[in-house]
Amino acid sequence: MILLSRRRELPIATGMPTTMKAKTRSLDRIDLNILRCLQENARISYVDLASQVGLSTTPCLERVKRLERSGIIRGYKALLDPRALKANLLVFVEISLETQSPAVFDEFRRAVAKLPQIQECHLVSGQFDYILKCRIPEMSAYRQLLGDVVLTLPGVKESKSYVVMEEVKEDFSLHVPDIEEFEEK
Repeated sequence: MILLSRRRELPIATGMPTTMKAKTRSLDRIDLNILRCLQENARISYVDLASQVGLSTTPCLERVKRLERSGIIRGYKALLDPRALKANLLVFVEISLETQSPAVFDEFRRAVAKLPQIQECHLVSGQFDYILKCRIPEMSAYRQLLGDVVLTLPGVKESKSYVVMEEVKEDFSLHVPDIEEFEEK
């Protein structure tokens, strides 16, 4: 179910995951502007945020809290420089599992979730099952991670690694659309 009103709004589907404590409602132009501003600078003061989106402070704060409660804003984090923390090497790893059983997939996911060197793990379609994003200090540490850890994970049949030579673009922001992109024609 999608809710719309006469105002220009972006519909929010009601079939959201239960982990999102989501309350069904629509995002309006001001909500989208708040999201854009917070994504650019999550440390902005509520006074400055309110000024940028054209509200007074209290209504702006109420909207931010509502966006947090609904799960649209999932949290706030500092973006750290990997090199400053000696995580200089970025490697993507394709993983193929031996079988396609739900039990093997679950066991693999649980094991990967415990490994701090693996920043991301995605189940994908195609010639392999998962792709991992790993950050490690250097190649010898990666060889150890691959040989002693990744290849011994439950159900792993094979892996293919891609060492990143140059990070051309790394952006953790999501595109926040303009309200016009969602108008009905």
